[in-house]
Amino acid sequence: MSTLLLSLETSSPVCSVALHRVEDGSLVGQTELRLDKSHSTHLTILIEQLLENTGHSLKDLAAVAVSDGPGSYTGLRIGGAAVKGLCFALDIPLIAISTLQALAAQVAAVTARPEAHLYCPMLDARRMEVYAALYTHEGQEVLAPTPLLLDADTLAEQLSRYSVLFFGHGAAKCQPLLGEHPNAGFLTGIEPSAVAVGKLAIAAYHRQDFQDVAYYEPFYLKEVHTTTPKKLSS
Repeated sequence: MSTLLLSLETSSPVCSVALHRVEDGSLVGQTELRLDKSHSTHLTILIEQLLENTGHSLKDLAAVAVSDGPGSYTGLRIGGAAVKGLCFALDIPLIAISTLQALAAQVAAVTARPEAHLYCPMLDARRMEVYAALYTHEGQEVLAPTPLLLDADTLAEQLSRYSVLFFGHGAAKCQPLLGEHPNAGFLTGIEPSAVAVGKLAIAAYHRQDFQDVAYYEPFYLKEVHTTTPKKLSS
């Protein structure tokens, strides 16, 4: 009987995978690799090693979940391709979980008096821009994921009314601008995790909130712009 949910997180430099039991959401195992640009060569190996180390195989999977984005375009593409391949091959459901929502849930779960704050995960989007969103401690969306250009007035309305916790690898760019605000708190060392993705995915599994495997695409949030190299003058 298929009893496990496999979750993948590839939206950031951290590549991680986790296994949860679908009946009660308990964590079976997790593993991660903090090696930049390693996703394409190591994701499949991490999955195989996690299954082997926990005494399971692919036939034990009831569904696969993936961190849906936003985040690294290359990382999301690798994660999306992997999850589609697994779901096609095993004929099991695909679950997509917002990267930012999972990151917020991860922090809220370990915060004292979590209801006292709003949660603002931030992922670096180059220059002074981040991918950001706002959530309550229960995961309710206050501000939908958006590309946010950082300045001294960033989230001024929300900060005038609420205590806001900022975290994620994009928050470091925001701290010099808002670090002195009495309602702004900054957390360091918070990275996206497949464990957090899996916890939200368990609830989605029981709601049967599944993606169409054939047409699934990650939530890139912004179009990827490519340029054509200029020809060298002769």
